[in-house]
Amino acid sequence: MAKNATPRYTVPGVELKDAGRLIDVLRLRLHALNDLHLTLKHVHWNVVGPHFISVHQMIDPQVDRVRDMADDVAERIAALGGVAQGTPGSLVSERTWDDYSIGRADAIAHLGALDVVYTGVIQDVREAIKEVSPIDPATEDLLIEQLRALEQFQWFVRAHLESAGGSLATAGSHTEEEAAARGADLG
Repeated sequence: MAKNATPRYTVPGVELKDAGRLIDVLRLRLHALNDLHLTLKHVHWNVVGPHFISVHQMIDPQVDRVRDMADDVAERIAALGGVAQGTPGSLVSERTWDDYSIGRADAIAHLGALDVVYTGVIQDVREAIKEVSPIDPATEDLLIEQLRALEQFQWFVRAHLESAGGSLATAGSHTEEEAAARGADLG
């Protein structure tokens, strides 16, 4: 949590105390998005195997969109009167999740792990929406728009992990390693 997230000014119609709460919520979203775009780029660089090109090419548009999401969140923090801490040190010291754990691996193994990553990010965005909803519709709208895109990206990932009968190979996986192993079994 930020030492003093309450700004000296904010947007019209939002109380300073409420703006501080919004900034605090958005700060963790900014860290999550910066982490996600770096993780996606890591996958892009370290994916191998027969599905290499399709996954390699699928990931870059996600990287670009997630970078844009981070920019939107940072600009909302600034508009609310806060400081958008986009440095690696603040990301690492304030994040509540572990670093991505898969190195060079088969494309489907990476997609299995990414399914778990997206699940965590999406769950956190939904919680953030619940928190900001009673305070500010503009911030809520920003997060809802991002949620839709993140859910679509997870759908793209899951399409590679789903059987024709609708079973998800990574169903029940709780860790990236477990999901990667289940995904690799498909490859």
